[in-house]
Amino acid sequence: MLGAEVRPTGDIELLMRAVQEAGVIAADHFRKGVQHWMKDGDAPVSEADMAVNRFLSEVLPAARPDYGWLSEESENDASRLECQRVFIVDPIDGTRGFIKGSDEWTICIAVAEGGRVTTGVVHNPLKGETFSAIAGGGAWCNGNRLQVSAAQRIAGARIAAAKRAVEPLGPVADTMQRAYIPSLAYRFALVARGDYDATMSAGSAHEWDVAAAGLLVEEAGGIVTHPDGKPPVYNKAKPLIAPLIAAGAPLHAALRETIASASKQI
Repeated sequence: MLGAEVRPTGDIELLMRAVQEAGVIAADHFRKGVQHWMKDGDAPVSEADMAVNRFLSEVLPAARPDYGWLSEESENDASRLECQRVFIVDPIDGTRGFIKGSDEWTICIAVAEGGRVTTGVVHNPLKGETFSAIAGGGAWCNGNRLQVSAAQRIAGARIAAAKRAVEPLGPVADTMQRAYIPSLAYRFALVARGDYDATMSAGSAHEWDVAAAGLLVEEAGGIVTHPDGKPPVYNKAKPLIAPLIAAGAPLHAALRETIASASKQI
């Protein structure tokens, strides 16, 4: 069992090995056909989500029994709030895309301490991409160091975001090259790699959607904050995340200023 084999050499080794094995499980479900149903009204969940969650909820706490646990597919256990460190897990981010046959879904694992993420991994099994970051240690994908783009202007900038996430920008949003990607975490990862200049999230995100991915952007030289400039805080009693902006410093500032200006005109 993975949990029994891990040596105490840091969380990144544990997360990297766990996400690779979880990726095999998810990809196997994907190729065999996706069984799914609806939860919480209109949110889809699949057998793959549950299978990956079962695996990770066994091996990660076994390796770090003093860590708390927060996962999209587990009951919210308030005892995590008393833990110094907590795993924040999204078994499959981009489940809608997964169900529809997209290859743009990910498995995300983060470790947070004191409200901040210290280690994060985002894995896309179908594309063979594993993004990872340690606070203060840079961001990487398959051994290559990541760097956000140097874009400064909103006009013409490439943004990976849902339409409603860019609505606070007002008419300026129409000057951007917008692409939609099912996995919110993957959008952040692609910003960290410089494939896109920015991403924005709406107010419907949860901690498990962005914890690992946000660290990727930060460690690739970018900035991740709410429109008011405050950084997100993790392991809260209610794991909702207010809207976020993720980009390199110049573009991040331009996006924040535009949102502030647009809100004054309403």
